[in-house]
Amino acid sequence: MQTMIYDSDAFCVFQLDWGEHTAGDDVPSRHGGYEIVDKFARKEIFIEGRVADGFRARVQRLMADSPSSEDIDEFLDGFSSLSRQNLHAH
Repeated sequence: MQTMIYDSDAFCVFQLDWGEHTAGDDVPSRHGGYEIVDKFARKEIFIEGRVADGFRARVQRLMADSPSSEDIDEFLDGFSSLSRQNLHAH
């Protein structure tokens, strides 16, 4: 399942959830991640695993301060440099 969790003029963030899977130690865990789309640079990045967990924790701390759209966009802009995938319309 894909859920849009943020949308501005500059960025769009999707949370991707592919349900539970069993890790190597037979412990069920969630599988998915986040897709961050930089609309101006026309690039996207997908993060999962521990990076996605860290992203989620940082977003929760950011949201605790009732940020403006500009604050959120500035936070997301920090991830733009990680993007190597150009965005292509289908």
